[in-house]
Parts: sequence; C-alpha cells; structure tokens
Amino acid sequence: MALIDMVMPRMGESIMECTVISWLKKPGDRIETDESVLEVATDKVDTEVPALHNGILKETLVNEGDVVAVGAPIARIEVDATVAEESKEPVPAQAPTVDQDEPAAAESEVHEVARELEASISSMSSHDSEKAVAASATSLTTDAPIYENRFYSPLVLNIAREEGIARAELDRIPGSGTGNRVTKKDILTYVQQRQEQPIQAPVTTEPTPAPAAQQPAPTKPEATPGSNGQVKPATSLNGQTDIIQMDRMRKMIAQRMVESKQISPHVSSFVEADMTPVVQWRTKIKDQFKQQTGENLTYTPLLIEAVVKAIRDFPMINISVDGDNIIVKRSINIGMAVALPSGNLIVPVIHDADQYNLIGLTKKVNDLSKRARENKLTADDLAGGTYTVSNIGTFGNVMGTPIILQPQVAIMAFGAIVKKPAVIETPQGDLIGIRQLMFLSHSYDHRVVDGSLGGQFVRRVADYLEQFDINRTL
Repeated sequence: MALIDMVMPRMGESIMECTVISWLKKPGDRIETDESVLEVATDKVDTEVPALHNGILKETLVNEGDVVAVGAPIARIEVDATVAEESKEPVPAQAPTVDQDEPAAAESEVHEVARELEASISSMSSHDSEKAVAASATSLTTDAPIYENRFYSPLVLNIAREEGIARAELDRIPGSGTGNRVTKKDILTYVQQRQEQPIQAPVTTEPTPAPAAQQPAPTKPEATPGSNGQVKPATSLNGQTDIIQMDRMRKMIAQRMVESKQISPHVSSFVEADMTPVVQWRTKIKDQFKQQTGENLTYTPLLIEAVVKAIRDFPMINISVDGDNIIVKRSINIGMAVALPSGNLIVPVIHDADQYNLIGLTKKVNDLSKRARENKLTADDLAGGTYTVSNIGTFGNVMGTPIILQPQVAIMAFGAIVKKPAVIETPQGDLIGIRQLMFLSHSYDHRVVDGSLGGQFVRRVADYLEQFDINRTL
C-alpha cells in the first residue's frame, strides 16, 4: 500500500481558489472512484469534489472554512502501490492552503484579491456604514469582542459586501475557524440571524393613537423562498406592508442587470415566425424520439439549433467588446436562461453548440436544466457563453425585451407558440388558414451591432424555423 495526495481540482478557467465547506468523508473511511469526498465553494457555485482513486482516506490536510489554492494537496489517500506509481505527477511547489496564522508567499495573489475586497468594504460611505451597523444592532451587542487585523477570505468579504456588512460589524462576528477566522458558514449563519431580527420602527415623541375598536390583528406574512430553495421570512412593520430581504443570487442578478444597461445601449428587433412545420414535426416524432434516446424533445433544442445556424451566417453577432477592440469568438457557446424553483434565474452554457446534432443538443439542454434546478451545476457550466437565449414562451409570454448578459452583445427571447389566422401563399393564390406563430425578440448592443445586423440575424433565425424539413429523420 502507498499514500498519494489528493489535490484541489480545477473548478473553472477563472477559479484560482476554493473554500472548503464541509468534509463528506472522515479519516478511516473507504472511498471509491468518483465518490464525493468534500464540498467546496467558489464565487460562482458550490460543488462536491470527487475522489480520483479507490482507497482509504488516511488524513485530511485542510479544515472546513480554509481557502485552498487550486492544485494544493487537501488529503492523503492510501491506495495500492501500482495505483500510486501510475498517478505520480509533480505537485505544485507553491500551492499551500491559505492559513491565517502563516500566510505563505504563494498566497500573495489571494491576499491581493482580499485587500481589494476589503478596500471596497472600507470605502462604503459613512451613511451606508451607519445603516449597516444599525441594522445589525440586535444581532451584535456593543460589548462583543472586536477581532482586529483578522484575515478574511475573498469569499467571506464578497458575501459581506453583498449583504451590506460594514468592516466594523464584520470584525465583531465570532469565527469558528483557526484563530477565530470567519468561515462561509459563520457569515451565512450571521446573515440569516440578522435577517430574522424584527425591524424596529424609529422612536418618536408623538403620542400613540388609541387602537380602533375591534381592529383585527395583522396576519403573519408568508415566507418567501430564497436562492437555494430555503424559506426566507418576511417582516412587517404594520401588517400592511411586507419587507423581504433579497437573497445573494437576487442581489447579484440585480447588480448585473443594472450594469448591463449602463454598459450597452440596448436596441430590440422583433420577428413573427411561422412555427407550423416545427410543431408538426415535433408532434409526429416526439414519441419515437423518447423511445430511441430516452429524452423528452422540447422546443428549446430546436430553437437553439436555428440560432447556431444563424450565428454561422452572421459571425459578428458572436462577439464581445474590450475597450476599443471587438473580440470575435470562434466557439459558439450558447447560454440558456433557466428559471429556478426559487424564482431566480441562472444561465448554464452549451459549449461548442455547433458541434452537436439535435439529439446531442437535446441531451445537453435537458441535463443542464435538470442540474440547474437541483443546484448541481459546476463553475465551468456557467462560464464562456458567447450568445444567450431565453424561452419566455414557457411562461405563456408572447414577447419580451431581454437584457444582454455581459460581456456578450446580444440575446434572443422566444415567445409562446400561438395558433392564429394567417395568410398562406399558394400557387393557386392566397388563402386564410390557422398557423402556429411565435414572436422572436432580439436585444443587441448598439455600440457594435447596428439595426441591419441585429434585424437580419433574427430574421435568419426565423427563416431556419419556417423552412424546417417536416420529413426530417432522426
């Protein structure tokens, strides 16, 4: 038998470190290949880290709450000698666990990020800081110990910034990590307790009016689901108005939508497409498709297929902007907006969508949608999108004006397919018939996409849908 190091795997192109949330296995446990060993958090998603080998977990090298660089050893596994020989590869020399007590030279990049985030918190206006401290007055007493010069991970600082927690308040939160370090679990617990505290109305010197006779007691407000499906309680001042604290995902969405509007001058074009051939073909083939592939055939992969074809015809829609430079993307990576049970929105990405046939696209769409709703997406699933689509027809909407997902320059929304009377051109003359029609809404960045390109692109997508081969085989 031999010992090998299990290292923190790569979580995505821009992910340099992860925070350990919890160990799912303990020393002495038997682990199998691909079995989850621990759960970690990045700035994008929480995910589980699987084992790469069968063996016995002999030792864990990092603790819950530790920030660990990608490539750093996190555990030792006892495996067969032959397995150890095959898996030998150089371990990065300077990729230690980020530890508060002895920060190493390799952590300089981590600390630089942390300092930037700390600066952003410190730069909050005094008014905002006072509001944040006042809001938490019921959570932390003034005589709570102050942990000055304490190291905070970038993840903790980011949560603090999003939740409006000032540095003075952050320094009073007790930590369960090494050296009283505040872990992700600590700050999320504190945020939850902070939100559950009743909001106190300001004290006034005016006399309180006598209560009206037989005035009914205010009803208890119903809870509202949060970003992870957990219920976040609403608070009420007078029984007439409920106040619901935004969860982290909703705050992030709000911030990004505002930024997109500030960055990109949005213009929208609309086309109504005759979807009758697509509807007829799907109705005819869906049972056979399910039997052969085990997948449900929805309209989404058919719509994405048409978008991919149009991007090949108009590659200047598949771009981003960097200062005065236009970056043309060779890969066609289609993001698709998915509504979560909580009401929030997430956009997983089908990478190299032009390399899939319809069956492959269907499997990717169904897989990403399912994992999105189960909170099982990885950081790579959300990265690298070059164009985004949103199927708002699933909510019964006929038309919309979607907001561009930065740094992309365009996004398309598909409305509900509705039966309408329409003029049908035939060699014998024009006729009135019932057709399946759908609106396509195309929003694009007018800095780099003019009306001609934006309009031609959405028209081309509609053309591919209208010209769909009803005799197509799988």
